[in-house]
Amino acid sequence: MAAESRYAAPDTAACFRRLVELPEGPAREHLREEIICAWLPMAHRLAARYRNRGESLEDLRQVAAVGLVNAVDRYDPRLAHAFVPFAVPTITGEIKRHFRDRMWSVHVPRRIQNLRNAVRLAVAELAAAGAVPSAARIAEHTGLTEDQVRQGNEALHGFSALSIDAETSSGGDLLLGDSLGAVDEAYELVLDREAARPGIQGLADREKRVLYLRFFAGMTQSAIAAELGVSQMHVSRLIAESCRRIREEATREPARRDRPRGAAPHPA
Repeated sequence: MAAESRYAAPDTAACFRRLVELPEGPAREHLREEIICAWLPMAHRLAARYRNRGESLEDLRQVAAVGLVNAVDRYDPRLAHAFVPFAVPTITGEIKRHFRDRMWSVHVPRRIQNLRNAVRLAVAELAAAGAVPSAARIAEHTGLTEDQVRQGNEALHGFSALSIDAETSSGGDLLLGDSLGAVDEAYELVLDREAARPGIQGLADREKRVLYLRFFAGMTQSAIAAELGVSQMHVSRLIAESCRRIREEATREPARRDRPRGAAPHPA
């Protein structure tokens, strides 16, 4: 706000007094636009303070203009306060809100954003002084812990997201998406396999072989029957009976499953 005093502020006090007295209509809208245009250079100067932070100056000026419009609409000259002390916090608040809510590709807590800003400023100040901005030096310069400095450093590179089609730093044809892991579809089968394991272990060797040939080797019932020297109908019955026993074993209560077959439960 003190910096703004170096510039010649437009004299719009009379315009503001007229604005609050005019009813809604073309005359009031025209006067409102004149006031906004008169103070637009101040909004642009405030926007320039936030350049080189990942947003273009033109976009920052538009955000500052939105803050200026809000300040003009909310300002009441009858409260005997000057416009500049009211407008500057309103405009800068709009710009900061833009950085907080619109510029991050993913949600980052306010605490981490503040650490990022502190680390960024410290790096610039140390570099200007010819010092190496190590984590320890930044921590000493800012009063932060080295762990907080590391968090701020990580956030410096997390302001925007990269496309998975972006090339990796190693060059070549390798894309970022190629280095990312994928969901293993077998994870969904883990519980089913573990539930079926006791029932399969309880089958005879021939029944296990029939299930292996059918469900793991992908053989047809006719091919299995030819290999074992039995009829296809017999293979079908073996598969159906084996699956029934595995399903029955998987759905048994754990207490019953742990007891030997035919054993009676202990009396309470």
